[in-house]
Amino acid sequence: MRMKHEARERSVLYDVEAGKRPANVTVNADLLRRARELDINLSQTLEEALVHAVAERARQRWLSENRDAIDAYNRQVEESGCFADSLRRF
Repeated sequence: MRMKHEARERSVLYDVEAGKRPANVTVNADLLRRARELDINLSQTLEEALVHAVAERARQRWLSENRDAIDAYNRQVEESGCFADSLRRF
């Protein structure tokens, strides 16, 4: 079930069906040597790291862009309560 959830999250973040493109990167020589010794798939590892980095940066940007609205909503809840307070049974 977790795999389906992750795939859905990725499809929202970027087009998972898009083709692959070569990219030039610069990596510490010793780290690259160790990765190759350990049979680490560099492309897959970079892509997984980029998914997490892009998701985190997108989250931070969204929070920054919506900070005023979030703060205003929180002030409204503090002053007036939540719209569903009267419906709570706890």
